[in-house]
Amino acid sequence: MPHSYVSLFTHIVYSTKDRTPQIDAALEARLFPYIAGIVKQLGGKACVINGVSDHVHLLTETRATITLAEFIGKVKGCSSKWIHDTFPEHAKFEWQRGYGAFSVSRSNVPVVARYIEQQKSHHRKATFAEEFRALLAKHDITVDEKYLWT
Repeated sequence: MPHSYVSLFTHIVYSTKDRTPQIDAALEARLFPYIAGIVKQLGGKACVINGVSDHVHLLTETRATITLAEFIGKVKGCSSKWIHDTFPEHAKFEWQRGYGAFSVSRSNVPVVARYIEQQKSHHRKATFAEEFRALLAKHDITVDEKYLWT
């Protein structure tokens, strides 16, 4: 086959360093569109971006020309630099080192998008730690709790 045809949807989740509440409403209003711009620059599409004060969720469609680790590293690195350059009051802002990334079939994109859109109401009932453990379990990912938050 002379061409490559790819459909890669990924639900990406990552938190602020030590899960501290660093994303206030003013930052969020500018951060999520900025992240969407980074995704676009990397040749992807940000279907939905949302989150709360200590973490974000992205549903992205990406190309096969960039690895997932490189893609997420650039999104986190560029957004962190932008926050430091744009918001002096957030000089200590940092993302956590790791992330969660879960494949999404095209047929499940609307379900995952709705889940991400409802983050604020969801987190009135569950913490990020509870939510992340549930996502890992749903995707049959076993982790050593000792290393989960370091």
